[in-house]
Amino acid sequence: MTPAPTAAGLRDAATLGALTSGQLRRLGTVAGLSEADVETYADVLTDSLGAVAGRSLHLPPPTRTFLSDDHTPVEFSLSFQPDAAPALRVLLEPGCGADSLAHNGRAGLEVIRAMARRWHFTTGPLERLQDLFLPTAPHGPLALWCALELRPGGVPAVKVYLNPAANGAERSAATVREALHRLGHRRAFAGLPQGSGYPFLALDLGDWEQPRAKVYVRHDNLTAGQAGRLSRMDRGPGPAAVEGFFRTAAGVGPDVTGLSRRPGLSCHSFTDTGSARPSGFTLHIPVRDYARHDGEALARATSVLRHHGMDASVLVRALAAVTERRPEDGVGLIAYLALAHQRGRAPRVTVYLSSEAYAVRPPVVEASRHAVAVS
Repeated sequence: MTPAPTAAGLRDAATLGALTSGQLRRLGTVAGLSEADVETYADVLTDSLGAVAGRSLHLPPPTRTFLSDDHTPVEFSLSFQPDAAPALRVLLEPGCGADSLAHNGRAGLEVIRAMARRWHFTTGPLERLQDLFLPTAPHGPLALWCALELRPGGVPAVKVYLNPAANGAERSAATVREALHRLGHRRAFAGLPQGSGYPFLALDLGDWEQPRAKVYVRHDNLTAGQAGRLSRMDRGPGPAAVEGFFRTAAGVGPDVTGLSRRPGLSCHSFTDTGSARPSGFTLHIPVRDYARHDGEALARATSVLRHHGMDASVLVRALAAVTERRPEDGVGLIAYLALAHQRGRAPRVTVYLSSEAYAVRPPVVEASRHAVAVS
């Protein structure tokens, strides 16, 4: 990686908190949030990072988090839907300054509890799972991540991401099964597709119309045909729609059969405890590992957005809000593209944006993949 170039004029502030809160402010404007809301959420971001918010960007990252490729403990995303402003989200690792994974998890849990007190929601579902995901001697690459959906009014919707391998990778499946059982989804595990592992379990906390328990499944060497068969929703997306998104997002042409580098992820959302079937399905494609540079990733994202009747010009403005570098000068600014289906709602397209506080991955010098248009 190469050092990150100036990020839209805030590099001179030279701290992690100043850079990422500045990115959030500008993204909030792109997403149509009020000035008061973006100031509130910028403060929430820096408060949640704690002491590392004041850490100089001339120092190495506070921890080797895998939340992002350059170990920035912050990632942004925009969730698009037709005829509406995109929803802005920020994912962060609140315990990233801790000296161990166990301390990381405890610090993250305290941040979530502080949010619950501030915004008056219960952490009961998370507390019921604490021994499964926040043991005294945890394993794996993460302890707890927090995602905030930044809604108008200054009160975000909160999600937590937990590590099913916390008690050992070999126990991941059993941990997911037990967690779903404790949450009342006693038949849900049997409804999941086969995969190569379970990287995350996520919980909606706070003000959600239908709080979800979400299980992420990893799929090594995923092909378009396999992706089209992953949904387990009743009246969910047809295979052709999912395959078309896969091919466009991954840039898969006739000479490439699947995702041989970073794996694809499917996410299955459960809201009805009486059903074995999920009410939501999302396919996540790690576009940064299948594009030469972010110009290619942007072209693919634009194609997907337009196919679903969404305003792709918003994404161009969002990239400029995060960095002043040209898309062709690196790869990884657009990290993932995702197509989400939820029962009773139109499909959503989510674009995940890296902060690049510490480094920019150089563009790849190789033959370009030829994107296949969504059919």
